[in-house]
Amino acid sequence: MYKYFNSRALRWMQTMTFAIKEINKRSDLLPQLKLGFHIRDSCDDIPVSLRASFLLVNGQPESVHRDKGPESNLGCAAVQRTVSPVIIGGAASGVSMALMRSLGSFHIPLVSYFASCSCLSNQREFPTFMRTMPSDAFQVRALARLVSYFGWTWVGVIGLESDYARFAIQLFLQESVQYGVCAAYTHFYPVVLSQQALDELLDIIQMASSKVIINFCSESEMKGILREIRRRNITGLQWIASEAWATAKSLWAKFGDLLTGTLGFAIRRADVIPGLKHHLSSLKTSDIHESAFLAEFWEEMFNCRLNGSVNSHSHDGDNYLDRLPCKGTEDLNDVYSPYSDVTQLRVSYNVYKAVYLVAHALQDMSNCIVGQGPFPNSTCADPKNFKPWQLIHYMKRANFSALGERVSFDENGDPIAYYDLLNWQRKPDGSLDLVKVGFYDASLPSGRSLIINDSVIQWPVGKQWLNFASQGSRSVCSDSCPPGFRIARRKGEPICCFDCVTCAEGEVSNMTDSLECLRCSKETWPNKARDLCIPKTIEFLSYHELMGIVLCVVSVLGACISLSILIIFFTYKDTPLVRANNMELSFLLLVFLAICFLVGLLFIGEPSDWLCRIRYPAFGISFALCISCLLAKTAVVLMAFRSTLPGSNIMKWFGPNQQRASALLGTTVQVIICLIWLLTSPPHANNNTDYHSVTIIVECVTGSEVGFWCVLGYIGILACMCFLMAFLARKLPDNFNEAKFITFSMLIFFAVWITFIPVYVSTAGKYTVAVHIFAILASAFGLLFCIFAPKCYIIIVKPEKNSKKNMMQR
Repeated sequence: MYKYFNSRALRWMQTMTFAIKEINKRSDLLPQLKLGFHIRDSCDDIPVSLRASFLLVNGQPESVHRDKGPESNLGCAAVQRTVSPVIIGGAASGVSMALMRSLGSFHIPLVSYFASCSCLSNQREFPTFMRTMPSDAFQVRALARLVSYFGWTWVGVIGLESDYARFAIQLFLQESVQYGVCAAYTHFYPVVLSQQALDELLDIIQMASSKVIINFCSESEMKGILREIRRRNITGLQWIASEAWATAKSLWAKFGDLLTGTLGFAIRRADVIPGLKHHLSSLKTSDIHESAFLAEFWEEMFNCRLNGSVNSHSHDGDNYLDRLPCKGTEDLNDVYSPYSDVTQLRVSYNVYKAVYLVAHALQDMSNCIVGQGPFPNSTCADPKNFKPWQLIHYMKRANFSALGERVSFDENGDPIAYYDLLNWQRKPDGSLDLVKVGFYDASLPSGRSLIINDSVIQWPVGKQWLNFASQGSRSVCSDSCPPGFRIARRKGEPICCFDCVTCAEGEVSNMTDSLECLRCSKETWPNKARDLCIPKTIEFLSYHELMGIVLCVVSVLGACISLSILIIFFTYKDTPLVRANNMELSFLLLVFLAICFLVGLLFIGEPSDWLCRIRYPAFGISFALCISCLLAKTAVVLMAFRSTLPGSNIMKWFGPNQQRASALLGTTVQVIICLIWLLTSPPHANNNTDYHSVTIIVECVTGSEVGFWCVLGYIGILACMCFLMAFLARKLPDNFNEAKFITFSMLIFFAVWITFIPVYVSTAGKYTVAVHIFAILASAFGLLFCIFAPKCYIIIVKPEKNSKKNMMQR
């Protein structure tokens, strides 16, 4: 077993000896075997570790101790050469990697209790490596989830120049991308922290905007960094500790004010290892003299010198030879030391499990049935004389319980990862309280693997999280984009640095930090905040709005006026004025004008397919009827004067039947046009979402544009013919014809519809419909008033002129 010489490492060593003693006393585990051990100091140095490992695997000239406490590394008198079939160590990832590369050809199993580098999970490169310490791959995943949970997307990442930190930081940078977390900076510093190295590191920390720092190092390097931070008076930092220093209580005494609120993941803790506390504190003078490790620890702890000790080093300038001899009455229970502190049995628990792993592998080997073994020809290994590669076979398949926890390993030789999330909190007396505020369990589904209790977390300087965040320690490169905006990456900068761009017209984003905006459907439109699609306003010319009401009233009024004139004409049908103006055609014209007025009502209200298929043909046919009647009236007047010429019998072709037939014939052509239109591509209702962004225009589309313009064109042809004939009859005696009024009404008709065409084309929605209705009403009123108003005036106001004598005057 290899160790760092400090109190914690000594506790780890003693935990191994305790576990071996405990196993050797059990009757249910390895009853036919006794475990022994060699202990050598690695000095946390690769060359020293390699030298010691080769001594262990090649046999060493020292006796093997069983149940007698740790072996002394002193003396060379023993002659027995014993080969160690398995090594428990080393603590550092770099040392473990060096050992595995050197011991690989010997197939010696190496079980580490503290090496966490994910690189050691490579079974092709390190096939005989196992560990009871979770791989950093799991710790890094937990760290990425942690910073993402608190919204820290802009964090500083620093680490010791070592394989452990280098691989961990590389994994963190890869893992954090999927959570939207970026590194404001990454920096590696040397093991020996010179002032230049500290200045370089602290300059980076001070210049960066990130207030959250993840540090992959051990407590010794952390001391130097904190010392410089205090000298520069840097405050407001949120430290995230890697498991290597997440429980380093020794930092609290001098730097508690800087470390309050620190969060870090620590490996699974054993609440208690029964008997370990007594084993650690019950050291006797005889035990101490047998081990150079314990002797050095004892002298440093009590600042005395053991009789017969060969230690000649000094610490912090103290003269070792000036120390007083140890009295022999010193008691570890009277002083505090990390050695005897069993409140955070984490690495010690890993050591305990590592020893039991070997023991259970040997037990499984002992239980092998001859002829059913896992080795060639179904052979079994001899537990008292086996090869190291045979032991690793059973170790990788080990599955046992240790202090109530189920211990098993994956295909890479890694245990199932479980971490406690610890928060460094200050007790009322000023001491450190490592409070468990959550955990990470890799065996749970990804969404539930990290559990955090925010309410019990103590943040830096004792402030609550909201206050802590408001002081600028939210640690983000760019503020989150609220709903209604999307993220726009800044070219050449990390993904956490971005601008917030308002969603384009017609698009929304309903989440914070949306990468893109979603387009609303054709029936919906973004609200003002652009975070929700709301139904568009439906627009059509309604009976309930002012414009619709006015047009409706005018249409009905026009129809009433037409019918009123009809009644007047019918009442005075026997008078010369009514009889002289082709009474039958006048009655028909008034009825058709009333229909034209009422057709305008078909254009008001919400369009539907059947309404659209009625309104356009009704409009075209009603106006065709009106113009056809006017054309017949004008033709009759014109032909009546031509028939007065000698020998002319032309009027026989313009009798009442012919007049009615001509009006119907003129209308029949329009009916045929409308039928062809309806059968080929009829008008239909349509929801127009293209013209106005926030409005759905419910409109009637013509279906066939050709059909629509043919209907208008035919009305125009009839109007032109009527205008031409009225123009030819303009010089006839005024008392006998209405050519002047028809001419004037046709001019109004042309003016209305010529103006209608560009206005109709340039408007949309209900205003297009209103223009159409206005054109219908204006042209109908033009015909009505120009032709019938003068006659009504004479009939009602000047009845004396409504006489045959007056009508016959030239």
